Amino acid sequence: MTPSIIQAGTDAAARVDQTFLLIFGVSAAILVFITLLMIWFVFRYHHARHPQAADIRGNVWAEVAWTVIPTLLVMGMFWSGWTSFKALRSAPADAMRVRVTARMWSWVFEYENGKRASTLYVPVDRAVRLDMTSADVLHSFFVPAFRIKMDTVPGMETYAWFQAAREGSYDILCAEYCGLQHANMLSTVEVVSAEKFRKWYEGEASGDEAAVGLLESYGCTGCHSLDGSELVGPTLMGIYGKDRPVVDGNGTRTVVADEEYLRRAILEPEAELVAGYEGMPSYKAEMPAEDLEKIIRFLTGGAERDLDKGRRLMEAEGCLSCHSTDGSEIAGPSFKGIYGHKVLLEDGTEVVADEAYLAEAIRDPEKTMVKGFEPIMPAYQHLGDEDVAAMIDYLRSLSGRP
Repeated sequence: MTPSIIQAGTDAAARVDQTFLLIFGVSAAILVFITLLMIWFVFRYHHARHPQAADIRGNVWAEVAWTVIPTLLVMGMFWSGWTSFKALRSAPADAMRVRVTARMWSWVFEYENGKRASTLYVPVDRAVRLDMTSADVLHSFFVPAFRIKMDTVPGMETYAWFQAAREGSYDILCAEYCGLQHANMLSTVEVVSAEKFRKWYEGEASGDEAAVGLLESYGCTGCHSLDGSELVGPTLMGIYGKDRPVVDGNGTRTVVADEEYLRRAILEPEAELVAGYEGMPSYKAEMPAEDLEKIIRFLTGGAERDLDKGRRLMEAEGCLSCHSTDGSEIAGPSFKGIYGHKVLLEDGTEVVADEAYLAEAIRDPEKTMVKGFEPIMPAYQHLGDEDVAAMIDYLRSLSGRP
């Protein structure tokens, strides 16, 4: 929603509109006056009426008029422009302060109590000062309804302020070309009543809603979708447990997106770039451990046991020496895709590799030997239920199933 130029959203914006209308009105009046004067001169001094040119030496009053009148008009427009500019740059001392961080390609709004959001929530009739910077390249914070357009500069702070006079939703755009997804760097100013704002400001989101809010506030959803669509970066939908082809100093290799990988991808993304995608900024200095944990829990589907434990157990027990995780065969069947799929046993029966089967295969492999492989796997009777469950979690993650 963007109000018309007459219905400015703030008092400062109304002054800008007044200046615009003044300049527009003066320009239109001068255009009409000069056009009519030209037409009058064409008829009044037509050569048929004045075959002989007149030698006009000057007119003091005319010269005074066309000097004084334009000077007064220009000074009036200057004064109006100066006062409207001062109104835009003179934030009240008691204004609510919000820190705005621009990054490719999203806006992050951080409030004085530490709350973060990707949408700018403000109370109606309350002055709001925006302290702005950029995390990467030049952006420009543009809210047409409030006549705000201010560059955000890396390593430098700029500011703007406004006071919304009416409740509503007002568009936020980036007015400085900043890369591939520049056109999608959108958000809104949500102007609500003081009571609604207080509830939002003091309230705490929970569960997936809180995690999605964090992903938005850190700008993750500007590059990574949550619905499977491809943006600048790979989608986050179903990423947990998937194979990821990554490029590092040793070339391209495949890793499993377990919790350890997800933490590395957020804190040290340049160490392992997903093949085919550009790099992303590190959140090591920016993201608190609490926020990181909430995001990890969301990406893992709220799993109570982490994949790292199961993987480490399998490495320690030697499982990964005989079973691959990439679909290739070593001494035993590959772990990739085994969970939830049918397997043919040595005695000719076909069973589904569910949790019960996998638990038995770990503890008593002779009863569950897959046809075509040597019976060389030892029994892992010493493993407790928690360890076996962690291993099965890891196998489930390699199947792409929830």
